Order: sequence, then C-alpha cells, then structure tokens
Amino acid sequence: MTQVSPATLIAALEAAGEITRIRLLALLAEAELTVSELVTILGQSQPRISRHLKLLAEAGLIERHREGAWAFFRLSDRAAMGEVAGAIVGRLDRDDPVLASDHARLSEVRRSRAEQAARYFAETAADWDRIRSLHVPEERVEAALRDIIGDQHFHAALDLGTGTGRMLELIAPHADRVVGIDQSPAMLNVARSRLDHAGLRNVQLRQGDIYALPVERDAYDLVVIHQVLHYLDDPARAVREAARRLRPQGRLVIIDFAPHHLEFLREQHAHRRLGFAHAEIAEMLAECELDLQLQRDLVASGDQDQLTVSIFVGRDRRIITDILPNREVA
Repeated sequence: MTQVSPATLIAALEAAGEITRIRLLALLAEAELTVSELVTILGQSQPRISRHLKLLAEAGLIERHREGAWAFFRLSDRAAMGEVAGAIVGRLDRDDPVLASDHARLSEVRRSRAEQAARYFAETAADWDRIRSLHVPEERVEAALRDIIGDQHFHAALDLGTGTGRMLELIAPHADRVVGIDQSPAMLNVARSRLDHAGLRNVQLRQGDIYALPVERDAYDLVVIHQVLHYLDDPARAVREAARRLRPQGRLVIIDFAPHHLEFLREQHAHRRLGFAHAEIAEMLAECELDLQLQRDLVASGDQDQLTVSIFVGRDRRIITDILPNREVA
C-alpha cells in the first residue's frame, strides 16, 4: 500500500468523517455520477451536495472532470488517496439501511441512463446498421484485438473516440485502469450506460478533443484508435497525440478502413477520408518513432463493394532501463 504523511491521512479521514460524505464515497465507488444525479439519490440540496463534494475533492479522496456543461465525480485514481478512499468504502456494511437505500436509487439512475441510451440508438440505428453491413462482422475485429492483447495485463490503457464503449469493455479485464475519450456527450452517455450494465469499475470516461487529449503523457501501455481516423481532417496529428501518451514499449493499435470508393460515406456520414493505405499508416507511425509491429487486413467475404478493415500495431521504441548506482572501484 502506498504510504502517505500523517497530515495527509488525517485530512482525508476528517473529510470522510461525516455521514453524507461517507454516503457519497460509497456511491462514487460504484459509478461516475453528476451533482444532479447525487442530488436525486441523496435527496439533499444541490449547494449542500456540492459543498460536501468540494471537501472530499480537496482531501484528494475523489476527482472531478467536466463533459461540456456537466461535471462527473468518482473516487480518486491517485494511488495513495485512491487506496485510502477504497479502504474506507471497503469497511462499510452494505446492508446498512441508509446505504442500501442509496444503492437502490443508484440503480434507478442507471436505468434512466440505459433508457436514454436506448432512445439515442433507436434514432440512429438505421445508419449504424447500414455501415456495419459494409464491412467484416465486428466479431472478427474484436477477435483480432483479443489476439493482439493476448494474456498481457496493462497498468493503464486508453481508447480514443470510444463511441459506444465496446473497446473499453474488451480491454477492461486486462488492465488496472482504462480511460475512454470521446468528443460527443451523447456517445459518452451510451458508453456509460453500457459500462454500468457490464459492472466495470476500472473504466473512466472523459469528454475531450483527440488533438488535445485530457490525459497524462507517457502513461499508457496500450492506446486504441478504432474506426476514428477516417472522420478527421488531420489523422496524422491525432496519431502523434496518441503516441505521446504511450509509455516506453507501449503499443498503439489503429483499426480503420483500407482505401475504398464509397463516396456516399463522405457525403452522408461525415467520413473525411475514404480509407488509408498501408504505407500511409506506416509513415505516420515512423514519424512518431513507433515501430510497425503488425499489419493485418480483415477482408469481407461478400460483394466487391464491402470494405476491408485494416489493423496496425506500432510499438514505442523507448526502453526503460534501471540505472545502477555509481560504485567506487578499488
């Protein structure tokens, strides 16, 4: 367990030492929640809940991040304070009537999220289904990603343009921490509902620009860009930004379409690029000082208008070495 100073620990325990703040910690251990959702669950005023959240955040027990006009809260990811928060929550009796009631209302909030996500997909289902029918089944793409991951376990992984959160769902069992970034609040709501349903607690969602990622550099063992680059004006810039987030020897996985001629995707579905040639992606990786480790094409078995999905894996060239202390030579 990571060590903290006595003053830091006392401040954290003082911040947690109040019944509403204990209830907040228990809820935020289950899910990322907004102030309005916490107000609904706890039945207290917004100013009161905000004040309690501020105290917990100042003590380092919880973290806050923004998605447009919304702010989401969750338990801290920082090693020391996250462990303190987890230890406090872990000692709580989940059968306590107050905590059990909070959990029941949390389930209602999650159901509301799921209904909102279902409405969103009902409105866009025709477009999603049409585009899916143009390339190999998603099951083949997912199987290829599983092969790439293998039995490796990651300290941290990052999914850019996370969309519905499916890639997060696949990666999460292999990582201590997974972060999904998307610019669309609507898609993040869909992903949040999916992850709630799957019960994944090591996943965070962030609204952010793929050209200016709101996450730390040199921190991720695996970064995935799945079916995103063809929407971008400057895909090479996005690849450079993703590469900066890799740890030494980390891997960047790019999944996108091979070159094609389906102009309606540009005209009707905002595709900026009609696929990418192998040499183009290889050049992007080389410019980021990533070695092309794998390239694989998944070819559809239908008619000639169906799209080929290409998968590229680049590895960071840097190597972590242990620096030996200087020794005097007798």
